[in-house]
Amino acid sequence: MKDDGDFLPRDIREQIELIKEADILIGIPSFNSAPTIGHVVKAIEAGLAKYFPRSKSILINSDGGSSDETMAVVKKTTIDVDSILLRHKLGNFRKLATPYHGLPGKGSAFRTIFQIANDLNVKACAVVDSDLRSITPEWIELLVKPVLDEGYDYVSPYYRRHKYDGTITNMIVYPLTRVLYGKSIRQPIGGDFGFSGRLAKFYLSKDVWGTDVARFGIDIWMTTTAVANAFKVCQAFLGAKIHAAKDPGSDLSAMLHQVVSSVFNLMEEYEDVWKGSPRSETVRTFGFPYAVGLEPIQVNLEGMIVKFRRGVREFSGLYVSFLSADVLDRLLKIAGEPKDLFLFPDTLWVEIIYNAALASHQKLMNQEHIIKSLTPLYLGKVASFVKEAWESDADQVEERLEALCHAYENGKPSLVKAWGDKG
Repeated sequence: MKDDGDFLPRDIREQIELIKEADILIGIPSFNSAPTIGHVVKAIEAGLAKYFPRSKSILINSDGGSSDETMAVVKKTTIDVDSILLRHKLGNFRKLATPYHGLPGKGSAFRTIFQIANDLNVKACAVVDSDLRSITPEWIELLVKPVLDEGYDYVSPYYRRHKYDGTITNMIVYPLTRVLYGKSIRQPIGGDFGFSGRLAKFYLSKDVWGTDVARFGIDIWMTTTAVANAFKVCQAFLGAKIHAAKDPGSDLSAMLHQVVSSVFNLMEEYEDVWKGSPRSETVRTFGFPYAVGLEPIQVNLEGMIVKFRRGVREFSGLYVSFLSADVLDRLLKIAGEPKDLFLFPDTLWVEIIYNAALASHQKLMNQEHIIKSLTPLYLGKVASFVKEAWESDADQVEERLEALCHAYENGKPSLVKAWGDKG
């Protein structure tokens, strides 16, 4: 299905017609981001001036109806090239700020960016979050240059994160996506991506803009769609991503549902791909990985264990619908262990995730109920990980996660066999 861009405001379409074409497009989706978006705009302008001074570039702010001065900040923010010692002034550069249309959510903001990229026939694009405090001009080079110079279609971000940050990624999304689709992309829902104009056009052609992809599933959808359709993918090391990190044991049920439902729905769309994909392989990483200082994250270990124990009791009647008696027995045994002996094995966790995916596939019950019942089990797994990683450094944590990925890998043949044939 080809999109004709009718959802774009008239004044934006007129400006696009005047601009005609561009080499690079950088998009910033936003909502009430006035306090932070100015810094992001400056970093983008400096990055374009420093690394792509001869390219025709455009910055698009796709805004979700902010009630503050977000779009006004974008329009008035600029850099003093001389003050930051750049050798090149930014030449052919334009900024556009526009409200997006469609379902409220990041995906609808991205759709506007994809459409403008397609209309301007751009070669390379990147999108970055509007609340970044750690973005530097080098991010623009790292997200765009692999596309322009090396022929990559998709550049996933690779950040250094605190060992207790991003636990939904670490426990579920990273290992599951890696094992299903055969590419070891470390942060498939990182939020800041580079991609080719050709891939932007492909994204735009997909009929998903009236679904949850438009609301909250865009990050994992972009990564999975690129990999599953054999686009050339890599990742870029961006250093630290400083954002409002949270205790992994708090306020997570909505996010867990959003992310896991997106992963499960993509399994339905691309089952012919993942059922036949080989063991995972590394992807090329651009940039120089280095140690960074990270903001500490406070973890309520006792609270997570308490919620796990309570959840095992409360959801036991639901668990029998998709978990074996042996799995339930093991969960009950873990729930009865004292805190100092608390341990949630990788093999058990993988069996639970795969059986939840099967239950969703087989429509044994409402998908939302399945994922809601995973929340206390996820907290138990995270609590176990926190205990195991208490004295671990960053490299040791990665080794620990590698072991978890192997458990997912070893369980995949059973998943494929149980899934059955399409139709």
